[in-house]
Amino acid sequence: MTEFAPHFSSWFLLLTPEHQERVKQDIKVHHYPSGAMIVRKGESSDHWIGVIEGLIRISVGNAEGKVAALIGIPSGGWVGEGSLLKKEPRKYDIIALRNSTIAKMPVHTFEWLLDNSIPFNRYLLHLLNERVGHFVGKAEHDRLLNADARIARCLAELCNSRLYPGISNRMEITQEELGYLARVSRQRANQALKKLEADGLLSVEYGAICVQDLEGLQNYGN
Repeated sequence: MTEFAPHFSSWFLLLTPEHQERVKQDIKVHHYPSGAMIVRKGESSDHWIGVIEGLIRISVGNAEGKVAALIGIPSGGWVGEGSLLKKEPRKYDIIALRNSTIAKMPVHTFEWLLDNSIPFNRYLLHLLNERVGHFVGKAEHDRLLNADARIARCLAELCNSRLYPGISNRMEITQEELGYLARVSRQRANQALKKLEADGLLSVEYGAICVQDLEGLQNYGN
């Protein structure tokens, strides 16, 4: 484990020095290799989980082995607050799509901030509101859009600065990782990226994608 790097988390800067010190003492940082299970569905909700570096996938599966990716969380994103607030077991798996550095805030620290920090409460309120809008939009485009548009919207979601502060227009993500998140094959993701690149919405680099027109990606397929 290594020390928590607070500059990766915008909410940390909203806290008083006293609250910041408590957070730094309580948060633990872990490293997970690509493919590792960070949280398993059904486990108790003991931590709020942040991505310091890397990319994780939130997914659900069934006994037949079918897996559905719900969202991807890049660097700067935090997840799992709903389960902590409802005091319920995890409803999903969290898996590292690549080597990732993960911060875990204990539930008792999370609840202490709720009881003592108005700025933290406001941050969570905005985060949850943004999360609801995110899932409504995702449910819509998963049902109505073709693979090209799903890839476009998936990239736009990963560029959401309200959910993932500090995210840049250049994302280190492979076509395979993007395919996992958009629920298409790597080959189909490659075809979609070529189409979006030809349309001037992005450029593809080795192991990365540079977004040129975020609004165009957000509205692609309309």
